[in-house]
Parts: sequence; C-alpha cells; structure tokens
Amino acid sequence: MARNRLPKPPRRLATTDSDSGTDDPADDELETGPLRRCIVTRERLPKERMIRFVVGPDRQLVPDLAAKLPGRGIWLSASRDVLLSGHAGDEGRQKQGQAGDVADRQLTRAFARAARGPVSVPSDLSGLLQSALVRRISDIMGLTRRAGQAIAGFEKAREVLRLGETRLVVQASDGSEAERKRFLSGFGPELTVIDPLPGAVLGRIFGRDFVVHVAVAPGKLAESLAVEAGRLAGLRNGSARAMGSARATEREIAPLNDETGANG
Repeated sequence: MARNRLPKPPRRLATTDSDSGTDDPADDELETGPLRRCIVTRERLPKERMIRFVVGPDRQLVPDLAAKLPGRGIWLSASRDVLLSGHAGDEGRQKQGQAGDVADRQLTRAFARAARGPVSVPSDLSGLLQSALVRRISDIMGLTRRAGQAIAGFEKAREVLRLGETRLVVQASDGSEAERKRFLSGFGPELTVIDPLPGAVLGRIFGRDFVVHVAVAPGKLAESLAVEAGRLAGLRNGSARAMGSARATEREIAPLNDETGANG
C-alpha cells in the first residue's frame, strides 16, 4: 500500500525583506520594524526612503513602490548615486567611459546576491522608477483634489496657508521662480514645499492649462505625497533624505507641480 506523501513545501521566493546580500546568517532573519537595509550601501533606513523590489517567476526584477506585492522584498535606497553608480560616482563615469557599465554590473550583482540567484534588471531602471513615481504622485494629487483636500491657485492657496490649514505646498517644477518665491513670502522655513510635477501635469489634474501653486490639507494623502516626492527627489538629485524642503526654490527636493495656470 502506497504511503501518503506530504506535499513539498513551496519554493521560497528569491527576495528578502531581511538584510540579504551577504552570507551572514543574520541576513536570513525576517526584518521587522520601520527600517530596511539597502543592498548596496548596507545602511539601514526608513522604508519611506527606500524602494522595494521583488523577483518574478521569470527572474525579472519588479519594482514594488507600494510595498504590497507578495514575497520577500529586496530594498534599495531611493538615491540617484546608489541606483546609477552602485559604488562608483558620477565623476568617475565621466572620467572613464566604461565606468557606467562597471557600475551597472555592480548593481546587478548586488541584486543577484540579495535574490540568491541571477535576476534580469531593466536596462533603464532609474528612468522606469522615476516615471512610475511621477504617475503615483499624479494619482495621489488627483485623489487629494477629489477629496477636497487640495486647493490650487495663488490667492486661494495662500488664504488656506494663512489659516494654518496646510500640511504642505506643491509647486510646479517649471513655474516662474519669481512667482514661486512671491507665493511663499511671509511664511516660515517650517513650511514643507515639494515640486515633483510640471505645471501642465498639475493643470490637467485640476482641469486647467497650467497650475503652479497647490495647498494640501493635513491627512494621509498629504503624507503620501511627501513620501513619494522625497523618493523621487532622491532618484533625481541623489539625496535619499529629501522629504520636502522649506523652499522648493532650493531645488533639493523632487519636483512636484501644482497650481493654476494664470500665475505661472
């Protein structure tokens, strides 16, 4: 009489939410809490400053911006320097024609170590991630408008600011510098300003041709905007810490536009 055989356990996905990427036994332990370790820098950072990836059945690397896909995740700092150069800087790329290829191979090897096997990394991973984040920010902005939590336009947005009912300000990345400064005049450095989108994109969200200034009320949507703009800023400017600045004119954060075209 044949014995009943237990089903084989499912094969574990070759990704990790733990500190994978080395042979350290501690890396096999699932990491909990708000921090994750970057597979390149090995630095522990808040999840909001990082990007999660999973490996699909075909060994294709899949970005998981919402951090909701099944499987254990591979985490990478949301930093242009880390993503584009691994451990090689932009300066080195300019001085050495093949430095970029070497850096890409370094990043691919880091993903492979974390996945414990070969993975297929998209050729333009940086561009892919930035485009995805721009779409994500645009979607969140649309939600804030429909929820009545975003006010566009110079005078209307400034009035909301004066009433102290604003969590952050979104300004068009290509808006007039003088106009942007004028809008922010009189408000202190504690004001969070982000500028990840161009005015035409913000305009479409608010049913206008062009928008430069948007005031966003406190709430989960505003917090999500700050996080996604910070990650986009890191990928564009190399600063993983950028979560919004006191002044968008400092250009240390991700461009996030929004306003009404009449003032742009």
